[in-house]
Amino acid sequence: MAPQLTLYHCPHSRSTGVLTLLEELHAPYELHVMNMKKGENRAADYLAVNPMGKVPAIRHGDAVVTEQVAIYLYLADLFPNAKLAPPLGDPQRGPYLRWMAFYGSCFEPAMLDQWMKNKPIDKTACHYGDYDTMFNTLIEQLSKGPYLLGEQFTALDVLWSTAFGWMTLFGLLPKLPVIEQYLERVQSRPAAIAAREKDAALAAEQAAA
Repeated sequence: MAPQLTLYHCPHSRSTGVLTLLEELHAPYELHVMNMKKGENRAADYLAVNPMGKVPAIRHGDAVVTEQVAIYLYLADLFPNAKLAPPLGDPQRGPYLRWMAFYGSCFEPAMLDQWMKNKPIDKTACHYGDYDTMFNTLIEQLSKGPYLLGEQFTALDVLWSTAFGWMTLFGLLPKLPVIEQYLERVQSRPAAIAAREKDAALAAEQAAA
């Protein structure tokens, strides 16, 4: 019997992207749902899973994986039949890893700095360089479409579309057709719709409790 896979999840949070990925992978999983507004992700039992108190986190048998990008990499490799991760030896494996790492190391930090008007003094000392170069590099890749790796839909697109979705909601992204079309393309997939519906139902249950 395969080890049980559990997603520690708070509705309307970053873990919604992992919920979407699990739906895309057609993976068997259980949800451990917490109410972030009640601080359940800061309770002792969850801090034993992730001392940072953040979601998402997953447990697969005895293995616990935290940090968003690590979870996407782990799950996409765990279910190779879904073909959401280029395998070792595939020419696309390198670009796949690059854009996974680019999200956490460059894109999100730069976007948050831009939002908080916290511009680095010296781009040579900043881990992402500068906002404009970072953003233009991303848009150049995205313009090759329809997905981050061109014709191949991967776990990358779940990660990036989830980020684009919440950043658009908060007005953090410029309104560019290439982003809007990409977001519509990925979020109209059946797995994305199913995950949003499940997430909305969980949020409604928490609001009514």
